[in-house]
Amino acid sequence: MSSPTTPLPSEPSPVLAPRFTPQEEASLLAASHTQKSTANALFSQSSYSQAISSYDAALASCPSYLDYEIAVLKSNISACHLKLSEWKEAIDSATAALDALQRLETEEKTEKEKEGNADDAVIEISAESEEAEKEEIKKLETSDKRRENIQRIRTKTLMRRAQAKSSLSGWANLQGAEDDYKAVNNLKTLGPIDQRIVQKALRELPARIQEARDREMGDMMGKLKELGNGILKPFGMSTEDFRMVKDEKTGGYSMSFGKGG
Repeated sequence: MSSPTTPLPSEPSPVLAPRFTPQEEASLLAASHTQKSTANALFSQSSYSQAISSYDAALASCPSYLDYEIAVLKSNISACHLKLSEWKEAIDSATAALDALQRLETEEKTEKEKEGNADDAVIEISAESEEAEKEEIKKLETSDKRRENIQRIRTKTLMRRAQAKSSLSGWANLQGAEDDYKAVNNLKTLGPIDQRIVQKALRELPARIQEARDREMGDMMGKLKELGNGILKPFGMSTEDFRMVKDEKTGGYSMSFGKGG
């Protein structure tokens, strides 16, 4: 008789953010919006550090499942760090904002799929009365406006992250800036001024990326050479004794050893 099979442990269920009652949520949002208004005023007065503190207070009051509101606050915090030339912090805040927008869109897409509505489907107004029809049209207009707002916040946030990355040195940062500028260049919410900024960046970044790549590759090869020499020294050899020889027929490379004189 076979022994009973031990069941595999199940995956832990994801911890969902606690949901508040409509009244509690409204109260928390009101407090968050008050702090946000204070932060906006501080930003307009160039008090960027104080504005960050107020935006943080607004985040503390905002329910953690309201991703759109969180994205707006995180994007604003990123703008403050940009003004303070705090590039790393600006990148982190912008990334958190973009992550929140991604969660929001994923959740909304899932809800649409449950309802059987594709993104490009023609939605039929099925209300039986004129008043109900007006209400359905209003809901559709609100949904369209929300999508526009999401794209607007995404555009601003990508621009902010790209600016912060391009202000830092390093191959990875500059490549990331180019990727963000390319992403924002494909959005329809880009204004004329931002379009000029993006096009200028996309013209200038490739040369900066190449320069940073060459510099970092050179530094890496220098360190590898130093390490190799340390290993080969007890044997009376060095990396200078090895040569990479190209085979002109195949285009491949082979290593040759020749003791320097």
